[in-house]
Amino acid sequence: MADIRLEGVGHSYDGGRTWALRPMTWTWRSARAYALLGPSGCGKTTLLNIISGLLTPTVGRVLFDGRDVTGVPTAGRNIAQVFQFPVLYEEMSVYDNLAFPLRNRKVPKKEVDRRVREVSRLLGLDALLGRRSRRLDAGRQQIVSLGRGLVRPQVAAVLLDEPLTVVDPALKWTLRSKLKEIHRDTGHTLIYVTHDQTEALTFADEVVVLNDGAIMQAGEPAELFLSPSHEFVGHFIGSPGMNMLPAEVVGDVVRVGECDVGAVTDGLPPGPVRIGVRPEFVRVAGAGLSPGVRARVTGVDRMGAYDLVHTVVGEHRVIAKTEAGAPYRPGAVEFLHFPAERTFLFRDEVRCGSLAPLDGRGPA
Repeated sequence: MADIRLEGVGHSYDGGRTWALRPMTWTWRSARAYALLGPSGCGKTTLLNIISGLLTPTVGRVLFDGRDVTGVPTAGRNIAQVFQFPVLYEEMSVYDNLAFPLRNRKVPKKEVDRRVREVSRLLGLDALLGRRSRRLDAGRQQIVSLGRGLVRPQVAAVLLDEPLTVVDPALKWTLRSKLKEIHRDTGHTLIYVTHDQTEALTFADEVVVLNDGAIMQAGEPAELFLSPSHEFVGHFIGSPGMNMLPAEVVGDVVRVGECDVGAVTDGLPPGPVRIGVRPEFVRVAGAGLSPGVRARVTGVDRMGAYDLVHTVVGEHRVIAKTEAGAPYRPGAVEFLHFPAERTFLFRDEVRCGSLAPLDGRGPA
């Protein structure tokens, strides 16, 4: 295991006219499980390939425990990498595919057998060890590829590039749990690339959110959900994502239309802002419980365990997550309330403050 540090690392595929990965400085701590989360094309795979040595960055240095490996090829970095699609020796058995990385490094036969059977048990491959890999379906082949990446006991890091893409959805939950179990047992540094927020939030100790080649925010899953520092993180994390509503700082209050929704914190100067509040925390009430922001209900999604109430405030959509069987109907006028402790202010897409209750005027 190793601390992996990127110092001013960036990459361009067109000579610097555009950046697939904007220059960044970041450290991946040894023995932690990270998820690198972001939409397609945001630079996740480029970053992973720079760490593994498949790409040399246009600028910057890569250090493993303080050793500069920027010019060191993949074979010299002691990295295990699992790709999006299976990479196997199709004529070999599952056992031999799992054993190959160890045999190639002259690991003693007994230790090879022990490691292969341990990883096989964890990944549910025991019944398939004698079968040729080409006879497996794509999902099982990818599980074997995953095992090849995890079977080596001493590596600097295990890099996983959307490894569950071709795996049957019913197996994904199980495999994510198995990966966490393997991480606890081995202490590998894991960097898991995905565009699926559920995979990221359920797997990682720390999630690094990437967009347009830059890190937007990093933190524990609860921190990203409850306290996003950038509008993109608010939108991308959560299903549905965070509501964003235009507002104005006027004096010491924040106003949506003609309604004061909260007081200003952090000495924020006057001017336009956007308030961000997750659907889970929007409260919907009738006119009798005003003050609140006037909204018209446009639809209700009955999700079984809960309802999603779709509204518009002026021309802007706001979604509230309510109890199942909520009595709201399309066309009805309701009032939305935004709890101060769960409502944030954004300016130029970056969080710049939060709401405080309106003293003497009821809840925000």
